[in-house]
Amino acid sequence: MASEESSLRALESLMTEFFHSCTTNERKREIEELLNNFAQQTGAWRHCLFFLSNTRNEYVMMYSLTVFENLVNKMWIGIASQDKMEIRSCLPKLLLAQHKLVPFFIRNKLCKVIVDIGRQDWPMFYHDFFTNTLQLIQSPSLASLGLVMLKTTSEELACPREDLSVARKDELRKLLLEQVPTVLGLLTGILETYWDKHSVIASTPPPSPTSGESVELLGSLFQGSQYSKLLCQPMAALDNESQQLCCLVLECLAHLFSWIPLSTSITPTLLASIFHFARFGCDLRTKAKPGAFISSNSSSNGQLNPGTMPPASNGGGRNGQQSEGNKVDRARLGVYAMTCVNELVSKNCVPVDFEEYLLRMFQQTFFLLQRLTRENNAHTVKSRLQELDESYLEKFTDFLRLFVSVHLRRIESNPQFPVVEFLGLLFKYTFNQPTREGYFACLDIWSIFLDFLTTKIKSRLADRESVLNRYKDALVLLLREVLNRIQFRYNQAQLEELDDETLDDDQQTEWQRYLRQSLEVVSKVMELLPSHAFSTLFPVLQENLDVYLGLRQFIVTTSTSRRLNISAENDCRRLHCSLRDLSSVLQAVGRLAEYFIGEVFAARFNDALAVVERLVEVTCYGSQTSLYDMETAVPSVLKPDLTDVHAQALAALQAYSHWLAQFYSEVHTQNQSQFMNLITSAVDASSPLITAKVPEKLLLSACHLMVSITSTVRPVFLVTLPAVQNIFNLITSETQTRRLPQEAHMLVCRALSNMLLLPWPNLPENEQEWQTRSNNHASLLAALTREYMAIRGTVNITPQQPDLENMKAVIRQALPVLRDIVDSISGESTKSRQICYQSLQESVQVSLSLFPVFIQQPDVTDEMLAFFLTLFQALRVQMGVAFTGQIIHTFLSMFTREQLTASILQEGSAGCRVVQKFLKILQVVVQEPGQAFKPFLPNILSLCMEQVYPVVAERSSPDVKAELFELLYQILHQNWRYFFKTSVLTSVQRGAAEDTMENEAQFTAAMQAFGQSFLQPDIHIFKQNLCYLESLNSKHKLYHRKLFRTSMLFHFINVLLQVLLHKSHDLLQEEITLAIYNMASVDFDAFYSAFMPEFLNGCQGVDSGQRAVLARNFKLERDLPSFTQSVHRLVNDLRYYRLCNSSLPTGTIKL
Repeated sequence: MASEESSLRALESLMTEFFHSCTTNERKREIEELLNNFAQQTGAWRHCLFFLSNTRNEYVMMYSLTVFENLVNKMWIGIASQDKMEIRSCLPKLLLAQHKLVPFFIRNKLCKVIVDIGRQDWPMFYHDFFTNTLQLIQSPSLASLGLVMLKTTSEELACPREDLSVARKDELRKLLLEQVPTVLGLLTGILETYWDKHSVIASTPPPSPTSGESVELLGSLFQGSQYSKLLCQPMAALDNESQQLCCLVLECLAHLFSWIPLSTSITPTLLASIFHFARFGCDLRTKAKPGAFISSNSSSNGQLNPGTMPPASNGGGRNGQQSEGNKVDRARLGVYAMTCVNELVSKNCVPVDFEEYLLRMFQQTFFLLQRLTRENNAHTVKSRLQELDESYLEKFTDFLRLFVSVHLRRIESNPQFPVVEFLGLLFKYTFNQPTREGYFACLDIWSIFLDFLTTKIKSRLADRESVLNRYKDALVLLLREVLNRIQFRYNQAQLEELDDETLDDDQQTEWQRYLRQSLEVVSKVMELLPSHAFSTLFPVLQENLDVYLGLRQFIVTTSTSRRLNISAENDCRRLHCSLRDLSSVLQAVGRLAEYFIGEVFAARFNDALAVVERLVEVTCYGSQTSLYDMETAVPSVLKPDLTDVHAQALAALQAYSHWLAQFYSEVHTQNQSQFMNLITSAVDASSPLITAKVPEKLLLSACHLMVSITSTVRPVFLVTLPAVQNIFNLITSETQTRRLPQEAHMLVCRALSNMLLLPWPNLPENEQEWQTRSNNHASLLAALTREYMAIRGTVNITPQQPDLENMKAVIRQALPVLRDIVDSISGESTKSRQICYQSLQESVQVSLSLFPVFIQQPDVTDEMLAFFLTLFQALRVQMGVAFTGQIIHTFLSMFTREQLTASILQEGSAGCRVVQKFLKILQVVVQEPGQAFKPFLPNILSLCMEQVYPVVAERSSPDVKAELFELLYQILHQNWRYFFKTSVLTSVQRGAAEDTMENEAQFTAAMQAFGQSFLQPDIHIFKQNLCYLESLNSKHKLYHRKLFRTSMLFHFINVLLQVLLHKSHDLLQEEITLAIYNMASVDFDAFYSAFMPEFLNGCQGVDSGQRAVLARNFKLERDLPSFTQSVHRLVNDLRYYRLCNSSLPTGTIKL
């Protein structure tokens, strides 16, 4: 005893020293080693039992319990049965003796150790484990301890970790499910008892004159609901201890509901009890102070629950004490109760006999929603929600989201559930949210509802109108309110709080996110009610436009400047708000564009024309007055506002380009003057903005509009417009004093190129004027590449500084523009691509001649290969086989092994990107049908397997690897006959044994590379390559090929099983198991008779008996679900056996 006492003192001293701030890391390591050595000693647990009984030092307690935890979870199988019995007896006694004396985290840890023992031994060796827990719960003084044990049991036994065999996991779940009705009955009893016990006191005062209000509330929503009276009962006035106990019960229920299936064990009485407690979240009691109860605003919550205050006989002091702390505890009850509800509602699989319960749950929850959104004299809905606990509101919003996303489709048609009234409540709840995140979460719920409604209408076109009419009022209200929320006119205080400068992870500001999420909802309503959306939006647009267009009268022009003569602070603020609103409404109007085209074009033509004419007017006005370039009283505010409005007007007009295209096709044989005026004005509005002096935001909007007009609308007369001629002259002039920014320059060049290359709609081939357009396009490209062409004459040898930087700059300016032009016509007609290539031919030749010169300059090579990649993707037919071959030959000869190695080793560098693009080009080449490029295959394969693969094989190099394996896959997939001469049909007819193989060595090397990639940690490469193998199998029967089947199949299955065992790629568990099944299904007999015995014999860390059990449990099934189950069982049990065997004491004899 004395030695144990001294050991305890020594341990306490060590632990105190370890956690002391002055202890060095070196000393901590020494102490850690001492403690670990002690824990490994046989019988250390006896000392720990003494320590736990005789210390008050929390560190010592925690250490001792960790020793026990390690013993139970890792060494239990090797402990003598007598010792196990002693431990099973001592620890529960210790818990009963100490649970009120030790800190809660020590108590919880001790509970977990006992539960861990139960996980191993119940019911065979620890038959009273669960009975003890139930007895604790039924004992009033020990109920809270029993509930902690129950919750821990649910956590540890229902979904145990992998340190149990599958058979044991199944047994535990079955045992627990047998106990569920008893447990739920017990917990229901506790909740009912405490509610009834405390409700008696609370309901003694006479009813208040307003107490009928609660019952009235239910009138419209659930008439005659049997729960209406129950839920209108006064709230129970729980004392602190009762609240804590009920919180524990609800926590237990929440965890139980997370895994038990929905069934009649979850009784109506239990649900009613949970909802009683859910009311604590939305019925907060008065913060009472003696003598101040009636007078001040502290009674604001009193109106919510008339007649529920404790009687005066309880004494004012009690109320004073329980104000803030008690309010938080009561809210916690509400949060836990809603967590229980959400666990139930999150289950999508609802048995038929549970559907009625579900309906009752929804009725009860919407009763709560009514309470939350009820207004009275004391406060508004918003101020009510602001006073509620934030977590409770989050849980309630989660419930609404789950209800709408999971259950609305099954409840909506139920006559007992009035959906429209529910939407009314959701509306009030949404637009009175106290936080922005809460509002966003509610908007998401509306989005889910709108998607549901849209899908329903599409599937029931016959009664579309009746479905829409049912919800129309709600949708109209929603549209109006969301639009009001994005306008300063109605919501200035909130909108001014939004940050419009700092970018988040999605590269948008707070304001942009707010506007985007709001417009998403607006757009979904537009799809359902386009005409109404137009009649709502257009007047708002008109109103804001009147202010903007009226600014002309305030422009004062002097000889030196132009000024906006609005200087009063109030006027500036009003103008700022109006401009911000106009900008937002313009974005909403742009969203409306898609609902004017297609089949409804004619019917809604006048509405669309009114919008487009207004947009054209405002863009022309903006460009003529140049408001963005004016002096203002508050330039830091008004200048960005004016720029943004102008840019958004151009963007909104761009959104109508598809409508303009349809308008063009409808009137091409009639009078086109109206259409021509719109296009001419739009171009006239854009043209003056295409200059480097204009703010970039505005410049880019003008450029994008031009691109849309030239690519989507494609008017014949466009090229003749003076404004277009001006743009052409600006871009092609030799003396560009101020060159446009790169992005804008590319967009303008694309627009000009499109105008000359893309076929005009509605005209036959012989009226397309291809020759003239071809000449003009050649002139355009000649002007754009003037400087680039000049390099050719000056470069013969590797260039030296300083000319090198100038040349690089020219290349970096010219090639992206050319690449963009090619990319924009990649999906167009052959004629467009022919003309494009004719104009480009010289530039391509120059690029090829420059490539060897700049091979040591990876940034330039990167740009060149990007250009060639786009050429190969879009114009390889036009380039012809001979020239394409020349390009590939040049590349293959330039990329020596040394060059490739140097580039790949600089991960993330320009050199690495060069190799990626080179491999992408080769991917395009090997995918080309026909025989033209087949001669390159041997060289390409050689480059892959002998030059690139050896460099990346043992390195991470994720980007290059991804492209390399994509190339290998394309070689195999597109050129299967290069390796296997027989057709698929022949192999099916004669059997796979007839394979005639060629280039076997290269095929084997490629397969080995795929196999090797499964041994490496990169999960993306793993997933990609597994998909490639599966694809080759489904398209070419890869796994059935004789070579693969006889010499590779078992290796691949072995590797994939090892990956599952090591849990290194657990995210891909399903994909890996499916691949194993597909490989095994080639020859199940061989898999079961040859592979499995060989695999199990090779498994380390298990004995022969365990191997026999593993083999016996792997059922000889041939369907995918059973096979998958067997694989998961094999992996789990094999890991479990290894864990058990590694924790046995040395010298243990395994029987």
